[in-house]
Amino acid sequence: MASRLEINFIRLLSRCENMASEKRGEAEWRLEKYVAALVDMLVALRKSPSKPTQEILTEYTRKVDFLKGLLEAEKLTSPTEKALANQFLAPGRTPTIANERMPATKTVHIQSKARCTGEMRDELLVLPLDERQSAAELDAVLQRHHNLQEKLAEDMLNLARNLKNNTLAAQNIIKQDNQTLSQSMRQADLNFEKLKTESERLEQHTKKSVNWLLWLMLILVSFTFISMILFIRIFPRLR
Repeated sequence: MASRLEINFIRLLSRCENMASEKRGEAEWRLEKYVAALVDMLVALRKSPSKPTQEILTEYTRKVDFLKGLLEAEKLTSPTEKALANQFLAPGRTPTIANERMPATKTVHIQSKARCTGEMRDELLVLPLDERQSAAELDAVLQRHHNLQEKLAEDMLNLARNLKNNTLAAQNIIKQDNQTLSQSMRQADLNFEKLKTESERLEQHTKKSVNWLLWLMLILVSFTFISMILFIRIFPRLR
């Protein structure tokens, strides 16, 4: 269950995201103050005994850094610099509140890039031809950079997917090996029990054979002794 501090942090974060998505005037100062308060609350949340998991804290940090970067980008005077700064912003990956279909910071990021693109187009309309060409080249560089970022993200996603598949395959192989090893151990235990039983039977059989041999020797010795006595009695010694 979320602590009181985390609940207040989520509420303020949602409020900041809503304010960032709205059109603001140059005299608007509340969002900057709210983001500064978010930074302080995030520090306190990291030190809290009932702090959330590291994954959730990382997502909170990502969203706060996005809002800070967005404010810094808006302070730039050139639309080109704003567009370039927006390219390096990383919005959150998960919704802040339950009723969001898409993370609010991602929506703000899209809106901000659209505003920067519009400002760059407006600036191109009033520039001389040479400056328009330079701006168009810069726009092409930004677009190429954006395409490279998307390709890199797609490659990383494919790599993560392949790594997950390989991990699952390795887990299945290890599971099968464990099952085979368990069956071998059970078979070894069964063979050991059988060997123990056969050894006991052989030992008993050996004891019986020794007993019968001992009795046979006793009977043979007794018969020989009696025979000798009878022989002496019947055939006395010659004088």
